[in-house]
Amino acid sequence: MPLWRARLARPDARDRPAPTVWSPVEYACHVRDTCRIFRQRLALMLREDDPTFANWDQDATALAEDYFHRNPAEVAEQLAVEAEATAAAFDAVRDDQWERPGRRDNGSLFTVRSFAVYFLHDVLHHEHDVTR
Repeated sequence: MPLWRARLARPDARDRPAPTVWSPVEYACHVRDTCRIFRQRLALMLREDDPTFANWDQDATALAEDYFHRNPAEVAEQLAVEAEATAAAFDAVRDDQWERPGRRDNGSLFTVRSFAVYFLHDVLHHEHDVTR
């Protein structure tokens, strides 16, 4: 996670570019938690038949966990650990498991394959958010 480490090492890591836009440390906390949540949901998809995921209110989590005031260096370490664990979880998916289903509480259906693509899209999107 070199990009995140570099971005969180900057003195402006806690600065929001606009009042309603997260700072790099807030985005990093979100990506850290996204890794954990996706890993938990992946495990659920591999263990159960067509599970429904509990709702995750990302904005409520950001407030409850006080992302804004987190230590950027600590978040960089936590993010690296979570990202590595999530990558290992996806790497461990067997060929016969990629089409296993799971769904959001709103009914949106995923397969393990489409879930992996969605995860990567989300992470890359947030990398873009902190580099512009």
